[in-house]
Amino acid sequence: MNERRLETVEMRGITKRFPGVLANDDVQFDVRAGEIHALLGENGAGKSTLMKILYGLYRQNEGDILINGTAVPLKSPQEAIEHGIGMIHQHFMLVDTFTVAENVALGMGQGKFRLDLQTVSERIKALSDTYNLEVEPTALVRDLAVGQQQRVEIIKALVYGADLLILDEPTAVLTPQEVDNLFEILRKMAAQGHSLIFISHKLHEIIDLTDRVTVLRDGRSIGTVETADVTKEDLANMMVGREVSFARHRVETEEAAVRLELANINLANQYGIPVLQDVSFAVRGGEILGVAGISGNGQRELAEVIAGLQRPDSGTISMEGDDVTSARPVEMTAAGLSYIPEERMHDGTVGTFTCAENLILQDHVREPFSKRRFLNFKRIADHADKMIAQFNVKTPSRDTLIKSLSGGNIQKLILARELDRKPRVLVAAQPTRGVDIGAIEYIHEQLLAYRAEGLATLLFSEDLDEIMGLSDRIMVMFDGRVMGILESAEATPEKLGLMMAGSTLS
Repeated sequence: MNERRLETVEMRGITKRFPGVLANDDVQFDVRAGEIHALLGENGAGKSTLMKILYGLYRQNEGDILINGTAVPLKSPQEAIEHGIGMIHQHFMLVDTFTVAENVALGMGQGKFRLDLQTVSERIKALSDTYNLEVEPTALVRDLAVGQQQRVEIIKALVYGADLLILDEPTAVLTPQEVDNLFEILRKMAAQGHSLIFISHKLHEIIDLTDRVTVLRDGRSIGTVETADVTKEDLANMMVGREVSFARHRVETEEAAVRLELANINLANQYGIPVLQDVSFAVRGGEILGVAGISGNGQRELAEVIAGLQRPDSGTISMEGDDVTSARPVEMTAAGLSYIPEERMHDGTVGTFTCAENLILQDHVREPFSKRRFLNFKRIADHADKMIAQFNVKTPSRDTLIKSLSGGNIQKLILARELDRKPRVLVAAQPTRGVDIGAIEYIHEQLLAYRAEGLATLLFSEDLDEIMGLSDRIMVMFDGRVMGILESAEATPEKLGLMMAGSTLS
């Protein structure tokens, strides 16, 4: 083990400007040896910018970085690494066709380990034993599970001499069991003197894992608190500047008729690889059926098949008894289906259209918005003002280009458009991904309110808290298959995690 080099890292008065944007404004942040320190804030609060400055990807306009009390200019990631700072990115930087040892050796430059894979492998094994990382140096990265690939990234940083690790949303692609394993590794690293900066939007993880929390809001540091002294509600209030409620109440609804039913749906991608395999389920009115699974296990393709964007190779889709297997998106809308797509800017809106124009997409050819091919601009404007007010969309005006809005407000506008159609079935794919806590709270309230009115909802989400908090039943997907459907009362993170990893419950 290398002698510890970092005892304290302090970011003092950090200010970073981009054209038209003040990303960081006089931010104060520090981390100590042996500490797990959370960095928390809504999207756009300045977290990523601050950490990219610490890792040498950006240069601050004002302020200093102090390592063990001495100001150090970090002009590149290489300089950050030389000072003992490493970063584990949310999207792994690995070569799939290389072994673990080869991936580690790639970044070692002209050092003595560059071509000596045996020495690299010995170093990997030593670190694996020390931190219970359990990684085989000769394994091909493409054969490793996601959690194992993340361990390779951690080993890379440690081999390069990192005393401080920045972890950006490290649990986003992990099952609950893999999260527990990662936390054990991080706690052991901290116990041996490493400093860890943990970036996450999952408040229960921050409460469970970290020692201190620094909260950013609108580019400024709101404060740093001892984790043991605060609750999830306290942290959420610091993030948004107001009281936030996490209570989600599902009222009892009478069992209604099946609205959407899929039977034996199969789909292969452009390379002939199956992405949906014999998928069958049904959703009733007044029910939220949650779809859980690690990203890339067929959820996106399933949502697109139901919405009419892809046609299945075999199987049938029915809406209230009518066969809609071959229906186009406009026909699915006419049949009573609304769709909130996973990629809101690519599939859900037209960025160069105004808010008012985006609110009538697909509906612009029908009355009252048009008649005999002529748009009724007065009706369109009145409708936009009504929807913006009803769904609390924060925008300068109905004529503002939608690309100028925040992610949360874009999502609320899409939700307004889709729910205003009074659908019989709603397919909501990742409806709260990348939006702030305030918008999440509002979207959840709307989904539950429309459920109480009889809407059948298929909710795709990679956030287990969201799935478990909103769903009546939970369907788990793995490798394009349905691993099982659980009543929400019997679902636990442990059970769902096993199913997400490919196990069936006996």
